[in-house]
Amino acid sequence: MASANTSWSEENLSCTICLEVFNSPVTTPCGHNFCNTCIHNFWDEKLEYKCPLCNELFHTRPDLRVNILLSEVVDRFGISVRVKEEPCVEPGEVPCDVCTGTQLKAVKSCLVCLISYCQTHLEPHQRVTVLKKHPLVEPIDRLEDRMCEKHDRILELFCKTEQVCVCLLCTVTDHKSHPVVPLKEEYEEKTAQLGKIEAEVPLRIQERKLKIKEIKDTVELSKKGAHKEIADARQALTALMGCVEKCLNDFNQMVKERLKSTEKQAEDLIKGLEQEVVDLTKRMSTVKQLLHTEDHLHFLKAFRSLKDPPPTRNWTTVKARPPSYEGALGKSLDQLEETLDMEMKKLHSGDELKKVQQYKVDVAIEPLPLSAPRFVMPVVGKKVKGGGQWNHSYYNYKQSSEIREDRNDLSVLARQGFTSGRSYFEVEVKGNTKWNLGVTTISGSISDQITFKPSHGYWILTCNKDGLVFSDDPAVRLPLKAELQKVGVFVDYDKGWVSFYDVGARVHIYSATGCTFSKPLFPILCREY
Repeated sequence: MASANTSWSEENLSCTICLEVFNSPVTTPCGHNFCNTCIHNFWDEKLEYKCPLCNELFHTRPDLRVNILLSEVVDRFGISVRVKEEPCVEPGEVPCDVCTGTQLKAVKSCLVCLISYCQTHLEPHQRVTVLKKHPLVEPIDRLEDRMCEKHDRILELFCKTEQVCVCLLCTVTDHKSHPVVPLKEEYEEKTAQLGKIEAEVPLRIQERKLKIKEIKDTVELSKKGAHKEIADARQALTALMGCVEKCLNDFNQMVKERLKSTEKQAEDLIKGLEQEVVDLTKRMSTVKQLLHTEDHLHFLKAFRSLKDPPPTRNWTTVKARPPSYEGALGKSLDQLEETLDMEMKKLHSGDELKKVQQYKVDVAIEPLPLSAPRFVMPVVGKKVKGGGQWNHSYYNYKQSSEIREDRNDLSVLARQGFTSGRSYFEVEVKGNTKWNLGVTTISGSISDQITFKPSHGYWILTCNKDGLVFSDDPAVRLPLKAELQKVGVFVDYDKGWVSFYDVGARVHIYSATGCTFSKPLFPILCREY
């Protein structure tokens, strides 16, 4: 009697559905064996019941029982599936969705099944005719993200109108009239656009670096000019005593304040430019990373945030304006003469003029010159909410004492404006923490909706709980070391200057230079409750 060949291989004892060693094997009426769970899961997904191997059709779902003999064979030989020469999944790699127990590294992902397969479990897609038609791609994690949330179909098209990825059913529903293209076509178009962005970013960075150098050079020249002016002033004034020494100190303070203002302005501009350089560098890095991805969906989703450049400032017209020191020394000497003359009058005059001059300010800070009209108006007091007083006094070249009060919030506007020359006025602000003070080209009523900016005809210094602000575009925030008692405003109409002073501390607050005046200017004061 010939002996039976009892040499078994793992292939003889493996389920053709899961490709693993049989687990509770059952036999179909046609004689083929499968894992009990595998064959039932297979039939649960079908509308008809047939054998996965021979395709024999059963009219009713067979009542299967465990093949006891085959189960004993599996247990006796103790066979386990060993997948040779296939790597296990490492951190960051895509695992096989079919493997049970130890997961192996996926080698392909099916865009129809939405499952990633290792080499072993990919075999049906390489053998079965129907499965061969499924598009396979490099392993992709989270394949469910590629499904349309509304129709549960794969996202394979791109809507040009709404710039989103859509499925085939979307094109006949929500996006029926919208032009759509395959993802690959849109990917290639966006890649070309991103390439242009990549080429533009270095140019923008270079432009900003050049602007930074230009501003730094301007600041350096400003420093040299400031040091020269201080040295010239020291040589001319060191021989004087008393008031002359005071004049020198005031002059130095003016130059340093102007230089400080220029440096602060330059510092803000440089910070803005450097920040844009950092942002653009990060953008270029992100663009480069995105250009190397082959994940069309990830690329198109990320592209929406990168297609438009971040908002940046137009730096082509921005310049750091160096302070002007032209004629500063001569004007300071003129002011010194006026100061000495005022002191002499205080000693020899006991009439009403002496009382009036108590309101005058001995401001020896450029740009206030001797020739600027300095006529004090009678102090006007008016009761306001809370029982306080709001005092204001004007100086202008017409010596006009007419003022106009607008509405009930005590907004005060001079009736007489000026169209040339230099003018100076003061306002007592002691005890008031919210006010707006300066000049305007608006001669009529003051609108509640008006924005105090030079572009709207207002050159205004504002005081509020946050401190002092010159209302420009952008606004210029200014340090406030102590509570202001009285503010002086000097205007040089022809040169385009508007300057503000802390009268009590004899300190220059801020100067707006390079202004263009084409209409009469009127002093304006607005009190806020």
